[in-house]
Formats: sequence, structure tokens, C-alpha cells
Amino acid sequence: MCGIAGCVKFDSEVPEASVAGRMVEILRYRGPDGTGIYAGRGAALAHARLSIIDVAGGRQPMHNEDGSLWIVFNGEIFNYIELRQELLEAGHEFATNSDTEVILHLYEERGADCVHALNGQWAFAIWNTRKRELFLSRDRLGVRPLFHTTAPGGAFVFASEVKAVLAYPGVSREIDPVALDQVFTLWCTIAPRTAFKDVRELPPGCSMLVTESGTKEWPHWRPGYAGAGDARGEAEMAEELLALLVDATRIRLRADVPVGAYLSGGLDSTVTTALIRKFTSARLKTFSVSFEEEEFDESQYQREAIRALETDHQEVRCSNGDIGRVFPEVVWHAEKPILRTAPAPLYLLSKLVNESGYKVVLTGEGSDEMLGGYDIFKETKIREFWRAHPDSRLRPLLLRRLYPYMDNMRNQPEAYLRAFFHIDSEAAASPFFSHLPRWRVTEYLKTFFSDRLRNELSRYDVYGELRSELPAEYGVWERFCQAQYLETKYLLPGYILSSQGDRVAMAHSVEGRFPFLDKRVVEFASRLPVRFKMKGLNEKYLLKRAARELVPASIRSRPKQPYRAPDGKSLMDASAREYVEELLSPERLRRYGIFDAGKTAMLVAKFRAGRAIGVRDNMALVGIVSTQLLAHQYTSEFPKRIAASAA
Repeated sequence: MCGIAGCVKFDSEVPEASVAGRMVEILRYRGPDGTGIYAGRGAALAHARLSIIDVAGGRQPMHNEDGSLWIVFNGEIFNYIELRQELLEAGHEFATNSDTEVILHLYEERGADCVHALNGQWAFAIWNTRKRELFLSRDRLGVRPLFHTTAPGGAFVFASEVKAVLAYPGVSREIDPVALDQVFTLWCTIAPRTAFKDVRELPPGCSMLVTESGTKEWPHWRPGYAGAGDARGEAEMAEELLALLVDATRIRLRADVPVGAYLSGGLDSTVTTALIRKFTSARLKTFSVSFEEEEFDESQYQREAIRALETDHQEVRCSNGDIGRVFPEVVWHAEKPILRTAPAPLYLLSKLVNESGYKVVLTGEGSDEMLGGYDIFKETKIREFWRAHPDSRLRPLLLRRLYPYMDNMRNQPEAYLRAFFHIDSEAAASPFFSHLPRWRVTEYLKTFFSDRLRNELSRYDVYGELRSELPAEYGVWERFCQAQYLETKYLLPGYILSSQGDRVAMAHSVEGRFPFLDKRVVEFASRLPVRFKMKGLNEKYLLKRAARELVPASIRSRPKQPYRAPDGKSLMDASAREYVEELLSPERLRRYGIFDAGKTAMLVAKFRAGRAIGVRDNMALVGIVSTQLLAHQYTSEFPKRIAASAA
């Protein structure tokens, strides 16, 4: 993985090499192994390199044979060896063994359509010196980030992270109120919107062309579901899934540096680790997070997986104090408000990976979205049946058991459950039936917004914006597939792969690779009938069948434990007390004008008195603190932080 940055100014003969260089220096943690700059008429490209493939020859920016095309690339193309051979047979000549050069020649051959052949995770920009145009593209699922803006003076500016875009002279750092409304409903912003008014994100699965006459953006891929037509049997489908995962894992081991794995003790990471063991003779290095608080800890299952797979294992054991201490840095890297502290332990985990001498880890991310693993999918099935059979006594019991970590849920009467889970005709008519309970809970957090912000947002309708984006075929998909789409389209790239993924891993120069997000696995999963994803309420049924010979039965059959971390307790810990008290002081709350000081004080008092309960209180505290941190870091603190990071 790497960091990329650049600027295009069509009316300027003077290249902005120094500006592009400063932008990429801010991202050196993404690429500590070297930097490079290209400067030509009207454009400057910069690159910070994390060398993984062709360590000696893969330096960037890279050009084609005649110097007419220049590329900066963040990511990996896992099928680059096969594509390289095709291009050699077509007459192309290569100067390196890198996947970067494969993209260049493929672009020469196919233009913007080159992305359809790529199996990987990417964000890249190609400057055409002859046509004087910039082509940008981002991978299908949004594993790798790419942001852009048009700066004062007309320059088109892009970078791997928002902070590098904001460092371009004149770009506003004003926080976008609509973005706050989105995060405090959906947990993430709706791309292309970011937390900052003047900065845009290239959405996952999209490409863009920048010319002197303007910009054009289009999708090259989007999620889709057609699971009713495949009539093959369970055994045959499981065999194909396993074969796809085997090859997806094999090509993700392509690297000129050692590759490790995250091993959480859950099904997905254990399957991934077991598949890696098939392709390496050396003892595999694995890493995990454990917690001092038993409620969040999975180390029992981690030890079982380690014994079964005989890995060389290291763990980072997190206390509430550890999370509270690093939380400000997590927000700095996330570049948006977050509603959970869960990214913080993963930030500490990538630090351990880096200190152990590793740059690459494979993880099980994406399995839940593609193969039906989340509780929200179970919840959707239960709610749909209960709505159709309102006299059922079993469904309320199932809903009570679904979230064992929500203590107050188990004792609630049926009427409360009906209201909480929206068992009514209005919800049934909504295209967002699957997610309404989650989003309504999160919306409660907006009661802490200041009067000014609430007035500013009074005419904005987040559901209306979402509705306008839905694909035409969305209405014919099963509810289960609609839920998968919403997770894959929004939460996966907007939170899981960013705040919990790229940002906290690359903060310590660690690249994550995800076999379950292989192009072929994703396409296979999109065709699966729902009954193979979840049989009754048995989640990821087909994966469990495919993994029978790979992982211990106890891990295949264990109850799913969603990855969580201590939230409010961590921010009430002594390690966080000084900055939390400062950020939540009436003076600081009034300065940023986002939250109501009185309501915030009542929430803090509730935590200090030990009366804070439930998901809503915890998300409210984390959301308020992270937003205040964001405002602080990217307003008054920004020049100082940028100067320090670029020094």
C-alpha cells in the first residue's frame, strides 16, 4: 500500500511539484519506504511507497515506454501476473516486475475499461501528457480511499486521505453539517460526501476523468443480487465456494515481503488462516486483539484456533486505558466522527504488526456482508416473519436472544419489542425495512445537536437522499439481499474498510488483504440463493459447510460474537479524562457549535454516576467526543499537526 497525491492546473505552465511533495509527505506513514514526484506541464503527481511487490523496481510515479502516461497507484492487483502475460503476448514491453506497470499497459490497451480486468484493491491516477487529462479509479468495494476537490484558483487536487487535500493552499476545512446528520444516522457519510464541505470522495466502484472542460464520474461496478436462478445443490455450491476462496487466498500471498494474518477466533479469520497454511511451509505469523474485559474478549477461541493451526501468534491485550489513550489518534486518521471505539484496538494491533516486522496481513473482512453473517440479517428474517404472523409467540423470544450484550432487551415486554423493531405496516413499506431499527437508535444521538445545527438541518432528509440512490432493481430483491446491499454499499466502505480498516492499518504502514472481497468470490456470493447464506437462522451456512475440513467444529458452531470494544468506559478512563473534559467543556462546545452543552453535561454526569446504560448512551458519548476531536484537530490544531507530520 502507498499514499498518493497530486494536482492538475490546466492554465499553468508551472508544475506544482513542491505542493504535491508537501501533500504526500503528510502521508508518509502510508509509504515510509520512499517518495517520488513527477512534474510536467499542468500536472504534478506524488507518491509515498510501502514496498511490497518488486521492491527494487517498483518506484513511482511510473511512466510507460514513451513517457506519455504517468501513474501513481495505491493498492495491489492480485492477478497482475496473469495480466502481465496477456500483455506480453500482445506485444507490450515491461521495464519492471510490478503490478503498477501492468495497470499502465492495460490502460494503453483498453483505456478506462482496463478496470474491469483488475482483481484487486486500488486507487490510482494516470496523467496523459498528450491528451492533458487525468484518469482516476477506485476499486469495487472501496478498500482503498481516494479524495479530491477543486481548489481556489481552479486546481484539481487529489490524495489518498482528506488531510493531504486540506493541506493544499486555500482548501476550506469547514465541517459539513449534512455529513454529521448522515454519520449520526448511518454511521458513515454517503459518498461522495465527506465530513468536510469542500472535499469529495470518489465512491467505491467508480472512475473519473478530469479534462480542461470539466470532470466526469461514472460507476464501473455496483453490488447486485440474482440469487433465485442457481439450481445447483448445496454440496456443489460449497465446493465452488471453497475453490474460489483457495485461489483468492493464493493470489493474495503474492508479495516480496512476509505475509501474516489476523486471527480473531471467529469463523472468517480462522478459515482465512487455514487457507494460508495450505500455501506456506513456514510457520505462519498471526496476530489478534484480546480485552481485559471478559464481555469483549475472544481469546479462548483464539487459543483454540492457534492450537489447531499451529501458528506463531502474538496478541495485543487492550485495557480501557489503552483505548482512551489512543482514541484521539484514531480520529485523526479516520477523518470523520465515529460512534464506536472499536477502531482503537485495531490501531494498536497494526502497531504490533509493524513492530513485528510485517507489512501485509490477510483478514476475514467481507465475509459477513457477502455470505450473510450479520445479526441484522437474522433480525430482518425474524421481523419479516413476525410482521406476517403477528400472533407468533416465538419471534419475540428470538429477538430478545439476538443481542445478548444488550442487557435491557431481554426483559422488555412484547409491545416494546414491536415498537423498537418496527413491526408495523409503515416499516414494511419502507425500502430500508432491514435497517430501520438500527438507524432509528442511532438517530437518537441527534437529540444532542445544538439548536443552531438542528435548524440548519431541518430541511435535510437523509432517507430521501438514500432513496434517490437506490438501483432500479432494488425493489425486486428479497429483504435479505436489500439488507446485504445497504451493508455493502454504505457501511462496508464507509466504516468497516475505512475507520476500522485502511486508516488504522495504514497509520502503522500495514496493508490489509481480504480474500472474501475477491472479485470472483463477490460475484459468486451475489448469485447465491438466500437459503445457502442463512439456513433458518444459521448464518454463513454455505461457508460453514465448505470449511468442514479446515477449522475445528467448535469454531464453526460457536455463537457469532460481533467485534466490539469498551465504549463509554474507555472515554471515562483516567487516560482520556484530560482531553474529554476539555472537549466537552461548555466553552469548547460553544466554540464549535455542534452539540448542546446542557444535554452533553447531563450525559457525562450519567456516566460518572454509573447510570449510563445501553447502546444509545455509549454511542452518544463516543460520537460527541469524536466529533469534538475532529473539529479541534482540523481547525485550530491543523496547521501545527501538518507542519509536524511533514517535517
